Amino acid sequence: MSYPATDELSSAERAFMINATEIDILPGVRGDLDEPLASADPADPAELAAILLPLIDRGWIEVCRLIAWTAPDGQPGLQPGPSIPRYDLPALLADADNWEYPDDGEWLGRLTLVLTETGQLIPR
Repeated sequence: MSYPATDELSSAERAFMINATEIDILPGVRGDLDEPLASADPADPAELAAILLPLIDRGWIEVCRLIAWTAPDGQPGLQPGPSIPRYDLPALLADADNWEYPDDGEWLGRLTLVLTETGQLIPR
């Protein structure tokens, strides 16, 4: 199987790949997007979901929720939980709240992008 280099992806696709590399919550992708997508109406996330879903379907990115985790030194933290099934993603990605940073600053349970093993093989 051949994989494209990230320079063969659109700038928006690269933004999602960067976000997944960083294991960042979904709203974090806006900081990596070019205009006009970076400031697109967050109440209408369909355009962003239309970019993300093909990357998921290619097996490069998965969407998880952040779960509580305890580091080996006993410090509490967060890590990605199990991958959310593909059939649940359209409804989750259509919810504008998932594309916004939480008002309370709590990231636990927030949608997070993660590169799959296949996604990690794509040359950067």
